[in-house]
Amino acid sequence: MAKNFTSISGFPELLPPAKLVENFVLDTLRKTFELNGFLPLETRAVEPLSELLRKGETSKEIYLLSRLQGEGEDETGLNPKRLGLHFDLTVPFARFVSENAGHLVFPFKRYQIQKVWRGERPQDGRFREFIQADIDVVGQGELAFHHEVELPLVMGQALSQLGLPPFEIRVNNRKIVQGVCEGVGISNIDDALRILDKIDKIGEEKVLEELHDCGITQGADTLLQMAKINGDAETISRAVGELKISNPLLDEGLKELLNLLAEAEERSPGMVIGDLKIARGLDYYTGSVYESFIKGHEDLGSICSGGRYDNLITSGSRTYPGVGLSIGVSRVISRILATGLLAPTRPTPTVVLVAVNSEETRGESNRVANALRARGIASETADKAAKFGKQIKYADRRGIPFVWFPGEEHQVKDIRTGEQTVAQIDTWLPPEEDMQVRVLASPDA
Repeated sequence: MAKNFTSISGFPELLPPAKLVENFVLDTLRKTFELNGFLPLETRAVEPLSELLRKGETSKEIYLLSRLQGEGEDETGLNPKRLGLHFDLTVPFARFVSENAGHLVFPFKRYQIQKVWRGERPQDGRFREFIQADIDVVGQGELAFHHEVELPLVMGQALSQLGLPPFEIRVNNRKIVQGVCEGVGISNIDDALRILDKIDKIGEEKVLEELHDCGITQGADTLLQMAKINGDAETISRAVGELKISNPLLDEGLKELLNLLAEAEERSPGMVIGDLKIARGLDYYTGSVYESFIKGHEDLGSICSGGRYDNLITSGSRTYPGVGLSIGVSRVISRILATGLLAPTRPTPTVVLVAVNSEETRGESNRVANALRARGIASETADKAAKFGKQIKYADRRGIPFVWFPGEEHQVKDIRTGEQTVAQIDTWLPPEEDMQVRVLASPDA
């Protein structure tokens, strides 16, 4: 009896052509990160619940592990020793640095590309199982400000290599937001930052309503006025001055933001803009904060975010300040696939299908395929010694561009053009553009 298979919401599966697009994105990110001096890192998929809860109230997002035959754990999930799947890469990275600081050279630059699991409601671009790609620079005791400029530019370089539509990286500084709050008499700053971070999702009116619900009435209008400020360094400097707030933390944050914007504009014009409504609701950010959006696809939300943190990683009396950015790879790929922004040039890596004259001569076909593979030409041997016409049709359905016919005189056929020529196993090469599957931007997307 046939079984009815249904998908599990939030746990995506990709067909081979889509996986080729994903591989292209991941390979591009790796190459760009390594080009900029970042080292690869992989951490375990599970952490103790106590570690996972370090970032605040995220218990509803955590998937806990349990064996089919349990070991008497606290089934409420509150036992801090229980194991859960990591829901981001920051928590395990912080733990890793703390445990391995003696083996690392600081500043330590790492990139990490792994799956994570998060128990949130699946929707467009949001999944329960997805891939993240993080880069961080961590110092020991101190970390120079210039890394806060470096990271968004590296991420921008990586995104630029993907062939996506234009994008922008929006940046703010938490010291500005906190300084404005202090300057207008807002004491519960954490709530103010958390609520302000929702402004793009729920709008100004709802933000103002939530601020009032939290007892933030004095200064709420000024906070929203600040959130409307965006643009280049000159625009932001003038607009912040018009707020007429005197606060040393605000002055410090504004100076850092203006320096960041000026250097980013010099190195990558138009890529980074200031936006004072960017708050990043997580309470461990202490300096620059970033969010990134694809133009024309703002409904997807931020595809890359992060910021400066000074106290997230500690070991005894030592602190390891850092700055990091994370790309929601699965979110980006979901939009690429849904809109056809990128597509592979063919649906298979195989370049050549070696035909089989008969089962008795299959060994000769295998030797040809092996010889081609040894020269870096992806090849496979036909499954059946059917008529050549059927073998060609099979290659066509698979998207394999060439069929090789062994014999006393070897011949190879480009089944796209019909051209068939004599070929030598040790010298024949396909056109360069056929050697690898390429992923290209779709002209119609």
